[in-house]
Amino acid sequence: MATDPATAFGVAAAGLAAADLTVVNLETAITTGGDPEPKSFTFRAPPAALTDAGIDVASMANNHGADYGRTGLDDTVAAIGKSGFPVIGIGANETQAMAPFRTTSRGAEVTIFAATAVHDHTLQSWTATADRPGVASAFDPRLIANVSAAAARGETVIVFLHWGTEYVSCPDDDQLQLADELAGAGASAIVGAHAHVLQGAGWRPDGTYVAYGLSNYLWWRSFGNEQDDNGVLTLTFQSKRVTNAGFAPSHLDDSGVPVPATGSEADRINTEWQRDRECTNLAGEPPR
Repeated sequence: MATDPATAFGVAAAGLAAADLTVVNLETAITTGGDPEPKSFTFRAPPAALTDAGIDVASMANNHGADYGRTGLDDTVAAIGKSGFPVIGIGANETQAMAPFRTTSRGAEVTIFAATAVHDHTLQSWTATADRPGVASAFDPRLIANVSAAAARGETVIVFLHWGTEYVSCPDDDQLQLADELAGAGASAIVGAHAHVLQGAGWRPDGTYVAYGLSNYLWWRSFGNEQDDNGVLTLTFQSKRVTNAGFAPSHLDDSGVPVPATGSEADRINTEWQRDRECTNLAGEPPR
């Protein structure tokens, strides 16, 4: 990133750029200043271009978006405003943080909400309020209400969440309950991150597609274990429903860059992806 941000995603960029709309979870404060919050890991990075990797939207509703306190948040909001790049789930106040990304893709009205459900320091100390910057909380009842309103308008609603128990491949109770509520409100798809390992994905009986966790994608290091396994999830929508879900497995190299997996490595990660579904009550095909 220091020499050329356009090369940060390496060989992964082509796969990201292939979709009509590409969304990622950006897990860092966008700042070079501020003081680290009292937590085990804090991340910050200078402004850099995500568009060179074909990315269209980034969510910062996570447990690292406010890692450098009020100064870091102010810098982050300013960088987002200056760039004009769509970032959701964080903002100068609760209205901005909870605002969705809206676009029209192939004639369909698409709305993407972002929120964090991770019970940690960030949610406790830096949930956005009416007069303070921060992240969007998934426990704010307005999330469900906003999803319901967008679905009632006929929009294809996607919810991008930070949730789950770290290093556990099965969804926890919070994930299951929130998925129930969002599906009931009319979400077409729910996609999550945070656990640092792949979690199960598939269709609920009501037709909503849920991907509980996609592991570590572009990361700061290799772990030498299953935390290096990840992938790109590509969803196909028709009439507000996910009709196909494709998973392209990849694996972190020594520097933390995701390299598309091939051969036996791809087979291993795909097997892991399928196995993780077993504890989710999700189906591998859409309901008929």
